[in-house]
Amino acid sequence: MLTAAQLASETSRIKAAYRHREIELDKRLYSYFDLGRLFMMQEREREVLRLLRQHKLHDLAMQKVLEVGCGDGQILRELLKWGAQPENLAGVDLLPDQIDEARRLCPASIALFCANAADLPFPDGSHDLVVQVTAFSSVLDINIKQQMGREMLRVLKPGGAVLWHDFFLNNPRNSDVRGITLEEIRRLFPDCIVAVRRVTLAPPLTRLMAPLSWFLCYGLAQLRVFNTHYLGLIFKKQ
Repeated sequence: MLTAAQLASETSRIKAAYRHREIELDKRLYSYFDLGRLFMMQEREREVLRLLRQHKLHDLAMQKVLEVGCGDGQILRELLKWGAQPENLAGVDLLPDQIDEARRLCPASIALFCANAADLPFPDGSHDLVVQVTAFSSVLDINIKQQMGREMLRVLKPGGAVLWHDFFLNNPRNSDVRGITLEEIRRLFPDCIVAVRRVTLAPPLTRLMAPLSWFLCYGLAQLRVFNTHYLGLIFKKQ
């Protein structure tokens, strides 16, 4: 059972970790002018669009979509590019600065909330699709992750889906995050249909190889051996 003290403690830890990360972050690695970053973003877009098309979820215009851990709204803006309507989009993030930036960059009709994903400010069954991109790996407390999973399923309509993209390997240089294995995904979303596969060539390898050979990066990514993330859909049963 998640307690208020646990929630407050983990929330404070995450906020402190992101403040430290902002100080230490080499923003050049997160620029689209960095070829490694560009390759990873384009690979993710290709894979997400393929996945949505495969499961006949690519008609986004009428779907109500929520992103958990939306940051500055990058994924929300990608959803607009793919056909979603701004009035049908919503995002929540724990960090006020990130929500302020998202409000600056996104259309005003996108609903943005500074809120904890363990306590979502939406009614039951209000969304067709809930998106999470590396939000769960930022949380170390298993009780909070479980509550996040319950909340995401609560706000999903029956038959709706969670679009999942997160890494499954631990980062030895960053103890503030933890990879989410397939077994843990299944525990977080019990009684759901989980369909994920390995994507995303290991970022250090991508940054090394992309300036030398785009084709080699693509080939290595297709092997799946050196991939570090799971991408997939988690379907709530009807």
